[in-house]
Amino acid sequence: MQRRIMSLGRSSMVISLPKNWLKLNELNKGDVVSYALQRDRSLVIYPTASKQRVNKEITHRIAQNEDFDLITHKIIGSFLAGYSGITLISEKIFSVIQMKAIRKIAMTLYMRIMESNPQGVYLQTIADESKASLDQAIQRMYIISRSMCEDVFTSLKSNDLELAKAVFSLDEDVDQFSFLILRLLRNAAQNPVLANEFNIDPLDCMDHQTLVYRMEHAADYSADIARHIVMLAGTKEKIPDDVLLLLVNSGTEASELYFEAVNAFFSKDVSFSVEIMKRHLKIEKRDADIASKTHMGEQKKAELVCSICSIRDSIKRIADTAANIAEIAVNRAFKTSS
Repeated sequence: MQRRIMSLGRSSMVISLPKNWLKLNELNKGDVVSYALQRDRSLVIYPTASKQRVNKEITHRIAQNEDFDLITHKIIGSFLAGYSGITLISEKIFSVIQMKAIRKIAMTLYMRIMESNPQGVYLQTIADESKASLDQAIQRMYIISRSMCEDVFTSLKSNDLELAKAVFSLDEDVDQFSFLILRLLRNAAQNPVLANEFNIDPLDCMDHQTLVYRMEHAADYSADIARHIVMLAGTKEKIPDDVLLLLVNSGTEASELYFEAVNAFFSKDVSFSVEIMKRHLKIEKRDADIASKTHMGEQKKAELVCSICSIRDSIKRIADTAANIAEIAVNRAFKTSS
């Protein structure tokens, strides 16, 4: 649909609005409309002076023996799709396991149980997108994941069991931020006003979504390393000093790559990002050295070998995460500016 720009007086330029659109929104002569200037220089026109966000509601019917994982993913999917209210109705009554799963995921998703009875539960989000800061949420998520990466290798080096437990417990905080940020990004991709408030365009939404996934993965890998530190302490097994040194050095370097990659994502530094990808290859070579020492060394017990291999794999994956973020940073640097 096109409209010709017309001149009104000496300086004013006007266009006519489609008649069907006016009828659809019950607008008449003298009514006020609002507009938002987008980052691509386009205009979005709204039928009211202040466009109110509509709270979306959804209802899920839950089978008596429905798996709690399925219920959890239904709630997560609804939350990420932008629903503010989620009603769950059981065909009979909710089991104890089902209710525990509902309460647990509600806490993770910044949702509150507003109504509850044996046959039904109503969840409502307590996150207000209009007051949320996307950049601040991403920075907070990054700070937690960064501290997890730093502390887990400090714990590995000094065999600090309490620090390892603390690192493991922080994974839930990262998950909370991850779900909230992904909800904001998905809503911004569909809502031009919200995207404008966040100063982000659809392509940025995709890049930031990938960044959030990678940061969540880095936290997950750190938590997995912490879990194996705790497990080894329980079995009284000790990683040989030569293998431990390689693990700590490789893990510390992988963590530093991750920190630098996130910085490169926001700075869009191409040369720095390419250097990160090159250093990633060196960590892959060191990974092969650790594997060789693990299988040829003195350690023969299956629990110890499996834990070393798992820690080694998590370190490699943290480095992979850094390389992936660096690659996104390069692509972002050459995005056409609006």
